[in-house]
Amino acid sequence: MSHLFVRLLKDEQEPQNTTKIAAVPKKDVRILCFVLAYSRSNMATHVKRTWGKRCDILLFMSSVSNKELPTVKLPVGEGRHNLFKKVRESFKYVYEHHINDADWFVKADDDTYMIVENLRYLLHPYSPEKPLYFGMRIRSMHGSKNYTYMSGGAGYVLSREAVRRLVKKAFPYPSKCKKQAYDEDVEMGICLQNVNVVSGDSRDEKGLERFNGHNPRGLHSDKMFSHWIMYRIYYKKKKSDLCCSSNAISFHYITSGQMYLFDYLIYRFQLYRDTNSPIKLQINLYHHL
Repeated sequence: MSHLFVRLLKDEQEPQNTTKIAAVPKKDVRILCFVLAYSRSNMATHVKRTWGKRCDILLFMSSVSNKELPTVKLPVGEGRHNLFKKVRESFKYVYEHHINDADWFVKADDDTYMIVENLRYLLHPYSPEKPLYFGMRIRSMHGSKNYTYMSGGAGYVLSREAVRRLVKKAFPYPSKCKKQAYDEDVEMGICLQNVNVVSGDSRDEKGLERFNGHNPRGLHSDKMFSHWIMYRIYYKKKKSDLCCSSNAISFHYITSGQMYLFDYLIYRFQLYRDTNSPIKLQINLYHHL
């Protein structure tokens, strides 16, 4: 895992990426993140303490009230069978209360970890007034028609115009978007495609995925290549491409401890580089010899 994060931060072959990412002003790419929170889990607290604080607006969506986070209480029940309805209600809330407060709108799970600066870098060239949708793209069959969708666990992001179309042109019409469905991310892909929202390519210049639907440790495993997602992923992979872009944006199935580890490795860890300048010590070590 340490190898991965050295690549994320200190890729010797692409040092220019760090400069470009840091140079994207927050005011140019305003990001609202909403995270699905659950009453029996405290994972949302760890999101708030780590990557969530780097979003311009951070909301926690739940079926119950929690004043400490705090949560937005939605009119839905708990459980996976209510997941699609929960996401529907979340987008409706975001549209009604924050549509002009951000340019891009992220849906994430409470076990997703996101590198928000890399997301801002990806989105910077695009207009939020275009109907766009980014994430880890997967193929799906729905009846006799082919659809694609973005992995819910990896997190996905909609432009302002995409949210408008979803709420105003898809949600009110059952022929375009069901009111209830089991697979939230699959159905969301169908709803968006039915209102002509474009699925963007979020891979890096080497063709590597920026949004990742698994923990980075799992992505290094040989077993990953035989996982169902490898057969349905939109952009086919070679074994050598399993993991991961140096500008990775997200990972899934992240534990609370890993969230803090990732925060340390990405934002505090420094790779020593040889320079001609002597290191200045804070104390005179010779007095202690």
